[in-house]
Amino acid sequence: MFSQLADYVSGAWWSYPLVLGLAYTDVLIPLVPSETAVITGGVLASSGDMHLSLLIFGAALGAVAGDNTVYLLGRYFGEPLRRRFFGSERAQKRVRWAERQVGERGGLLIIVGRFIPGGRTVVTFASGSLEMRWRRFIAFDVLAGAIWAFYAAGLGYFGGKAFERAPWKGLLLAFGIALAVTGCVEGVRWLRRRHQARSA
Repeated sequence: MFSQLADYVSGAWWSYPLVLGLAYTDVLIPLVPSETAVITGGVLASSGDMHLSLLIFGAALGAVAGDNTVYLLGRYFGEPLRRRFFGSERAQKRVRWAERQVGERGGLLIIVGRFIPGGRTVVTFASGSLEMRWRRFIAFDVLAGAIWAFYAAGLGYFGGKAFERAPWKGLLLAFGIALAVTGCVEGVRWLRRRHQARSA
């Protein structure tokens, strides 16, 4: 698995635009493995095959550009897109939840949403459809993109350093930590929803 990812995300010049493109597309199509690509890039950076700073910059730039695309789609085409892509009852619930949270917490949710699979799409779309001021949105979004890029690349980099002789182990360790963090975020969300349901 590591060798296949490393073939795509390698030390070649096109690896950086590839990571940027994956980070951009991930917001539009949540199944795109942008985080895995950034973690893999971090592992490769630990052995000197990629520049860590360029990797982080490319990942953050792609993430912010993708978030802003979805924000603009939500702002100018919110209703038709909601009917088209968020038509199921489950998707509608997620959008309604995101809209409530954006109204209450706004900026904090933009940062947290970046670490929830699919959450970044719903949160940025809701921010646009609720017409959150773009200046406020971009300030929090740049911070969210930078934290996410540092986090994913750093996991790969330090995982790769810890297992210099077997970089695939570093990738597995970093990927496991990323899954654990995502699981913790989802767990906290579930507990809060349960607590709110009991209080209601």
